[in-house]
Amino acid sequence: MSVSSLHHHFKAVAAMTPMQYQKQLRLHEARRLMLMERLDVGTTGYRVGYESPSQFSREYHRLYGLSPMRDIAALQTASTARIRRSSH
Repeated sequence: MSVSSLHHHFKAVAAMTPMQYQKQLRLHEARRLMLMERLDVGTTGYRVGYESPSQFSREYHRLYGLSPMRDIAALQTASTARIRRSSH
């Protein structure tokens, strides 16, 4: 299969290019690392393959609508509230 054919078939199935898919996977993994392993933004960006912290933050913001720090803080707050509600 040619590269262009792969690209076309991938986009037909995934509704995004292979590069967009890879970027999304990297950013989902970054979110998981910051939530579960409590890594800082710079370390996380580097761990998932970004050389530039600012590029990582820009792309994260594009996907999730918030900066990495604000997103993680919001997710942690929501999680804490759910735990409190379920324990009552």
